[in-house]
Amino acid sequence: MTIGYNANIIQNNMTVQNLTKSLGRSGGPVGEFYFSQTKPKKQLKELRWCLLPEKKKLLFIKYGFKFNLRDTCIVCGSMHRWDISDPMRPPLPLSEVTKGRPLKGTFCPKHAGYHKQFEMLEQKILAEENGIEFRAFIPKARMPSLRRAPVQTLSPIEMSTLIGAGWAISPPQGTTENAMEQYTRLMVEIQGKLNQIQKIIPYIEQKEE
Repeated sequence: MTIGYNANIIQNNMTVQNLTKSLGRSGGPVGEFYFSQTKPKKQLKELRWCLLPEKKKLLFIKYGFKFNLRDTCIVCGSMHRWDISDPMRPPLPLSEVTKGRPLKGTFCPKHAGYHKQFEMLEQKILAEENGIEFRAFIPKARMPSLRRAPVQTLSPIEMSTLIGAGWAISPPQGTTENAMEQYTRLMVEIQGKLNQIQKIIPYIEQKEE
């Protein structure tokens, strides 16, 4: 019996998985994490990898923690200060996600949603092992609040959310941008495009199957 395989399919699957992982660790708007695995325990392992703190790197040697600073996301390095009354405020991050020593940093809104999804997935696995029904948690992105007056300015979070939903945003004609303003606008557009890519990945995987 001869068993064959298609190298292109395997290579494409590995590319999609690597892209999913890299997007999961990058900064961006709040949204659901799209798994490349189907088994719950493998999904838990995949989500845990996206929540591990980013380490410093010297050549091929990794050491310490790169973003272990106050009000800084330990995964992507985004700055965010949480309000005490915020229900999405994450717990104190640990060096191994579920164990290890506590860190000085925190999680950004995107990775805080992933952490909540991680906790719910843990409880779901435990419930299924004991024959109990459990409803999964899916974080929802915060849409820009509607204003009664005409909108003249948008915050970076509002722009990223709208671009992720498929809107195209460009500055008014005749306006001039300095280097910092242009950098901020381009970074927001990139984050919005990354969110669009995350929504497309599941459809690509379904076609490959």
